[in-house]
Amino acid sequence: MGPSFDAAFSAEFPTLHRYLARRVGASAADDLAAETFTVAFRNWERLDPEREVRPWLYGIAANLLRHHWRKERRMLRAYARTGVDPVFAEDDEAAERADAGVRRRELAEMLASLSRAEREILLLHAWAGLTDTEIAQALGLPLGTMKSRFSRTREKLRNQLGEVGQEAVEAS
Repeated sequence: MGPSFDAAFSAEFPTLHRYLARRVGASAADDLAAETFTVAFRNWERLDPEREVRPWLYGIAANLLRHHWRKERRMLRAYARTGVDPVFAEDDEAAERADAGVRRRELAEMLASLSRAEREILLLHAWAGLTDTEIAQALGLPLGTMKSRFSRTREKLRNQLGEVGQEAVEAS
């Protein structure tokens, strides 16, 4: 039998919230994280006890993010134009970490140019730290399909960003 809802909430809320905040900003992340766990709570009894909770929660969050993808794309494009990450602007510590990177504006532009599905796989890997199997489970994809999409997305970014971008993509 899997963990209780309370245990899953305690274990997963902070990392899910951080992931969502990176995607859509802190205020929207508050709403999306709460909505994710509201949906999870309503469906908790139907969760297969053999299924891992973490990918299931990120799958719910991914579905909710689909409604917010236009805002995310606008944020990435604004960052690409101005060089000021609107999400990092809310978090001074994160801004300091961001200053250490190179070509972040170009990376933001490339992320904005990805399809929603490509961006979802890449960011679940890079920002949420999910494994390939967890990403496939979260998005309801066969593992092979997820891996081939992820590989094509990484190759696309490598080609667009050049050598510096390749280092950034490989580090993710």
